[in-house]
Amino acid sequence: MKFQEIINQDKPVLVDFFATWCGPCKMQEPILQELKQKVGEAAVIIKIDVDKNPAVAARYQVQSVPTLMIFKNGETQWRQSGVFPAAELEKLINTHK
Repeated sequence: MKFQEIINQDKPVLVDFFATWCGPCKMQEPILQELKQKVGEAAVIIKIDVDKNPAVAARYQVQSVPTLMIFKNGETQWRQSGVFPAAELEKLINTHK
């Protein structure tokens, strides 16, 4: 499935733009796993490695990692850089259901 197809779903899609060399990105990883258990099928959570997908990162002007974005029906609903707690991300996902 292509990135565009994934973000075009009618449920929230949380995208974590990350890099393998990024310390804060490594901190975000277990938070996203916890979040996935909390939201289940209500949202899709994917990770995009900016070094392996530079075109996607460039299209969304990802300047720093981690950058988290929520899409729904292909539209950006929310965007922020930095590490976020699962509870806050869960609230954001619920807002965009």
